[in-house]
Amino acid sequence: MHVLLRSSLLPLATTLLAGAAHAAAPAPVQPKVMIVAMFAPEAQTWIDRLKLTRKIAVDGLSADYPNVLCNEARVCLMTTGMGHTNAAASTLALTLSPKLDLRKTYFLVAGIAGISPKEGTLGTTAWARYLVDFGIQWELDSRDVPKDWPTGYLGINTRGPGEKPPLDYKTEVFELNVRLRDKAYALSRQAELTESAESKAWRQRYDYAPANQPPVVTRCDTLAGDTWYSGTRLSERAEEWTRLLTNGEGRYCTTQQEDNATYEALLRASRLGKVDLQRLAVVRAGSDFDRPAKGASEVDNLLDYAKQGGFVPALENLYRTGNPLVREIVEHWDTWQKGVPAS
Repeated sequence: MHVLLRSSLLPLATTLLAGAAHAAAPAPVQPKVMIVAMFAPEAQTWIDRLKLTRKIAVDGLSADYPNVLCNEARVCLMTTGMGHTNAAASTLALTLSPKLDLRKTYFLVAGIAGISPKEGTLGTTAWARYLVDFGIQWELDSRDVPKDWPTGYLGINTRGPGEKPPLDYKTEVFELNVRLRDKAYALSRQAELTESAESKAWRQRYDYAPANQPPVVTRCDTLAGDTWYSGTRLSERAEEWTRLLTNGEGRYCTTQQEDNATYEALLRASRLGKVDLQRLAVVRAGSDFDRPAKGASEVDNLLDYAKQGGFVPALENLYRTGNPLVREIVEHWDTWQKGVPAS
């Protein structure tokens, strides 16, 4: 009789314990905006200004940046770690966490980048339409290429550098929501950007605009790849590659390592109904030129990139450019929660 009683109570006990555990689990946080930084200096710019003091530990984030940080206005920030691998792993972990409900969240990727002097200068901030992957190519050593080839890079399964490849990887190029990009630009285009004494002096080495002009907010596209390249020929290939993959519509201006990986992780989450890809914006700030001024050393442009003085202004200008969008979303959430406003 005693054994039978104990046995009959087990299902009830299990149900009670499960109910208690469910009741104890807090409701998931519903961020209005999730800022995506790649490393600590990018993140700190936002943490200090927006008072992102609430820590939410999320399984699967980088060991260096294990917490999502939020404030009372439901603005949050994740730091992925640098490079394609960290960006993809951290972003997917974020979207799969039961601690967060990201279905209505706007994502703002905000990071520093190399910049083309044809499109901007040190400290220039650029809102992107296209995200292009520079790494998915065939490569021959430049010493081994045919004499009539301008580069040793060519699309996979093509016969030459000027041929558009089949997009077999499905991650070679992505197009962001143009309406959101244009909203972000309109909100930030009058932002007063900053520069350092070093960056101001460095840009004067270039004898053409916009390289030698003060930084402004602009719209042009960004190229991702884990190999940090520098130099005129490689940068010219970046321009051509962007045109090829976007059917002539894209305009290369910034180079970074993560954005296609971040997008692909969000894309997979969107297929599960966990995020809305139409709510993603990407802004990059030029911290160094991708090629030297005429007559200057290609090697020095890479090895001495820090001497250009663009790092600190780029970090500051990311905030000055991105925060108007963050503020607009938060202050007018009743409208923005339904989607990007038509006007």
